[in-house]
Amino acid sequence: MKQDITAGSKIKSIREMKSVSRETLAERSGLSTEQIAQIEEGDSLSLSPLIQIARALGVRLGTFLDDIESDQPAVCHKDERDKGVRFISSKDTLNHLDYYSLARSKSGRYMEPFFIEINNTGNDDFKFSSHEGEEFLYCLEGAVEVVYGNKQYRLNAGDSIYYDSIIDHCIKSVAGSAKILAVVYAPN
Repeated sequence: MKQDITAGSKIKSIREMKSVSRETLAERSGLSTEQIAQIEEGDSLSLSPLIQIARALGVRLGTFLDDIESDQPAVCHKDERDKGVRFISSKDTLNHLDYYSLARSKSGRYMEPFFIEINNTGNDDFKFSSHEGEEFLYCLEGAVEVVYGNKQYRLNAGDSIYYDSIIDHCIKSVAGSAKILAVVYAPN
């Protein structure tokens, strides 16, 4: 499923406004030119490349997720969650992480809260992520395993973890599917 509001089109617009070529953005972000093109054209993206691009362009992560510019509190009702920006894990990962932004209408934010549904495919080959900042995860339903560096942490419903996201990490459900609340802080 594509994003309701494409982060890719916002990335392209900001990149062009700042007179930055795809090649330069790729070099600054550590991504390939092909990845930048795919993201700008609306392909699915995971959170880590989005953070790398935001840093490379000198904007906050929320810039790509903002829907309505507002200084008012962001309210996201349960039945409206699927109307937000949705990120699906990249095609080269074997688990499936669907990210739903919970604060897309709040401008100027430094934290990104997400509702995440995790559905494993049964294969244990998972792609790790790392980026500047911090993450807080709260397991809402099911059980998840957080691999952080060379350690593993199991979270059952009601458990949480807070960590520096510069360390390689990945999240997967223990069996079947799980739902978590994630709050990501990525400094500019």
